[in-house]
Amino acid sequence: MIEKRRWAPTTISYVLLIGLTIITLLPLVWMLSASLKLDKDVFTVPIRWIPSDPQWSNYIRIWDKIPFIRFTFNSFKLSTIVMIIQVLTSSFAAYGFSKIKFRGRDTLFFAYIATIAIPWQVYMLPQYIEMRMFGLLDSHFGYILLQSFIAFGVFLMRQFYQSIPDALLEAARIDGLNEYGIYFRIILPLSRPAIATLCIFSFVNIWNDFMGPMIYFDSVGNRTIPLGIRMFLGQYSTEYGLMMAASVLSLIPVFMIFMVFQRFFIQGVATSGMKN
Repeated sequence: MIEKRRWAPTTISYVLLIGLTIITLLPLVWMLSASLKLDKDVFTVPIRWIPSDPQWSNYIRIWDKIPFIRFTFNSFKLSTIVMIIQVLTSSFAAYGFSKIKFRGRDTLFFAYIATIAIPWQVYMLPQYIEMRMFGLLDSHFGYILLQSFIAFGVFLMRQFYQSIPDALLEAARIDGLNEYGIYFRIILPLSRPAIATLCIFSFVNIWNDFMGPMIYFDSVGNRTIPLGIRMFLGQYSTEYGLMMAASVLSLIPVFMIFMVFQRFFIQGVATSGMKN
C-alpha cells in the first residue's frame, strides 16, 4: 500500500506533463502538416493531420517565390554576430557588477536592470530617430549596435558569477593576475553553462525578431526570415502552404543551436540563482 501511495503522485505528474507536452507540440505538428497541403486544405475542419496528397513541392517553391537563401543568410549573420557581442558585453559587465567593488555598484546595477521593465515600444521611436541621425537606417551595422547590450544577459551572468567563490579570485590576484586575466582565464571557463544559456536566448530572440527588422530595414536585400515569410501574405490572397513550409525551415537553425548548447542549458538555469 505504501508503494502504491508513492507511485500515485508520480504517475499523475507524468500524465500531466505528457498532456502538457502534447498540447505544446500540437501547433508545431499542425504547422508541419499545413506545410504539405494546398492553400484550400490548410483550414479544413476536421483537421486532416496527415495530408492525403502531400505537397512536397511547397518546400521547393519557396526558393523561387522569395530570395529565401538571402533571408536565411541575413538572419544567421545577425543572430550570430549579436549573440557573440551580447555574450561578451553581458559577461564583462556582469563581472564588474559582481566581483569588482566600487561606490554605487549595486545602485547602478539595479538601475540598469530596471530597464527590463520598460517596454520596447516606449523607446522605439527615439531609437529610430537616433539611427536616422547617424545614417544607420537600413543597415545591418545599425541593427547590431542597437542589440549589442542586453540587461537580461547582465542579470543572468551576474547571478551565475555570484556562485563563484571570491577566494578563488583573491588567490589569482595574489598570484599576479590582473582583472582582465582573471576574467579571461578563470571566469569565462567556469561560466560555460551560463554562456550557453545566454547564447540560446540571444540567438532565438534575434532570429525571431520581426518588429526590429521591419522598422529598420527597407531594402529587400537586408531583410530577415520573419520578413521574408510575411511576403507570402498578399493583399488579396495568402499562400498558407508556402508560409508554413518556410516557417518549418526557419526552425531548423534554432533547433540546431539548442542541440549544441542543450547539455549546458539546464545546468545554467539551475545554477544562475546560487549564492556563495
